[in-house]
Amino acid sequence: MKKRYKVFSIIVVLVLLAAMYQYRDEINITYHDFLESFRNSDGNKKLIIGRASDSISLDPCNTTDMDSVKVTANIFETLVKYEKDGKEIIPGLATSWRSSEDGLTWTFRLRQGVKFHDGTDFDADAVEFNFERWMDADNPHHIGQFSYWNYVFGGFPGFVKSVTALPDNSVEIKLNKPYAPFINTLAMPIFGIGSPNAIMKYGEEVYKHPVGTGPFCFKSWEPNSSIVLTRNNQYWDIPARVDEVEFKVIPSSADRLEQLKSGIIHIADNLGPDDVAAIEEDGNLQLLLRPYFNVGYVALNNEKPPFDNRDVRIAISHAINKEEMIKEVFANLARPAKTFIPPLLWGYNESIPDSEYNPEKAKQLLAKAGYPDGFKTTLWVMNSSRDYFPKPLQTAEYIKKSLKEINVEAVIMTFNWDEYITRMQNGEHEIALIGWTGDNIDPDNFLNTLLSSDNANPGNAGNYSFYKNEEVDLLLTQGRETTDLVFRKSLYRKLLQTVDYDMPSIPLVHTMPVLAARLSVTGYSPYITGVESLENVYIEE
Repeated sequence: MKKRYKVFSIIVVLVLLAAMYQYRDEINITYHDFLESFRNSDGNKKLIIGRASDSISLDPCNTTDMDSVKVTANIFETLVKYEKDGKEIIPGLATSWRSSEDGLTWTFRLRQGVKFHDGTDFDADAVEFNFERWMDADNPHHIGQFSYWNYVFGGFPGFVKSVTALPDNSVEIKLNKPYAPFINTLAMPIFGIGSPNAIMKYGEEVYKHPVGTGPFCFKSWEPNSSIVLTRNNQYWDIPARVDEVEFKVIPSSADRLEQLKSGIIHIADNLGPDDVAAIEEDGNLQLLLRPYFNVGYVALNNEKPPFDNRDVRIAISHAINKEEMIKEVFANLARPAKTFIPPLLWGYNESIPDSEYNPEKAKQLLAKAGYPDGFKTTLWVMNSSRDYFPKPLQTAEYIKKSLKEINVEAVIMTFNWDEYITRMQNGEHEIALIGWTGDNIDPDNFLNTLLSSDNANPGNAGNYSFYKNEEVDLLLTQGRETTDLVFRKSLYRKLLQTVDYDMPSIPLVHTMPVLAARLSVTGYSPYITGVESLENVYIEE
């Protein structure tokens, strides 16, 4: 009887929703307002996410770190976006798009009636303003490094020729040369569209005052502690299901898990592989795992001796027992990395062999390079967990132990994440642990960022190996300028063979990042790119 009554109640609610939508103008209420009140009739809901590190900037175009992007992706929106499985591009702030036959002209028709969080209109002029800010180094609002624009478009303005607002609320983007991953690139949260008024108002401080069109608005930021977002009640799509989202910094993985168990937080990010058993044993928690869509590697600075010597780099590759390391440090929630892209990506070259663990061979190569007695160096590591290195200090200790076996004495140096990235971009390191999580389903996102000579410029580097190879650069360019997928695959397979020979740095692992949530959390699923939009997440307790 109760079941029939419940079904009947649901039917009544659905009928009421349909009627409210049909006659919304006559009764002076919007569908979104009604749906919002229906969803939250049981009181306010605040979703709290525990994470290892704070954001660096909330200006999306001036970020490269995941902890910043995970927040900005909920404040800002892009012209197009990926559906949650990361395989298909769907409309975002643009409802449709088309390209010319030569791939040099792209036209985006924009969604109408959208407002920025400050009440100003989203329109073609706003899109043109954002692109000009990103691409023009002389633009008065081009304040910051804009590293990602530099990575993917090859400088300022790079190969984007012009961006023009059209009278029919469309935007036309002209390129100087074809760029196969163009539409995929625009789906990355880095290219979220911000309010021109806010950008002009806040100037150098805009990174602390983000204003977008997304499902959540910025409320507050207490550095190294907490960022709070509130629901955008004027959102053009269905409003978010919680009233607030808090991103809470809890540096210790053990503390994050403990606060999750006690109900202080609802989702714990950046947990370690050793936490899996405890999560599975707790009846109030659900285990969440991301796909293997990253690479963690040992960055060797090719511009600093002795790492400018190929024999030294190859020697180090033979010093690390990846299988043993994965058992000891990653609790088997990782796979050995042979290349700089994960096996999930097309273009992966499965024929490339992994470096053999052979300390004696490593010593012979060091002697050949002029270091029969080894050498001393520094090994850098970040002080907080990342998706690709959930236990960074333990990983560094394992690498140090491995190097000692071949008479390389490494002193471990630890930095907080913000300083770490800045120093690495400047090329100050000798050996450092670092990694990359893919932003889109295209090999160019990994390979161009990590291996292109254009991205090896101190101060704005993404190529932390500072590796420069003309053949690799040519293959990267060819891969970008053709849309023939079979040809692109062959180019990337060849590129990976060349890089494997040079061994600019040592690919270590592709990890399966561990998260957990309370059972009361619904509508949350980890995206392959590591960045989720949270408007569909709800708390049932």
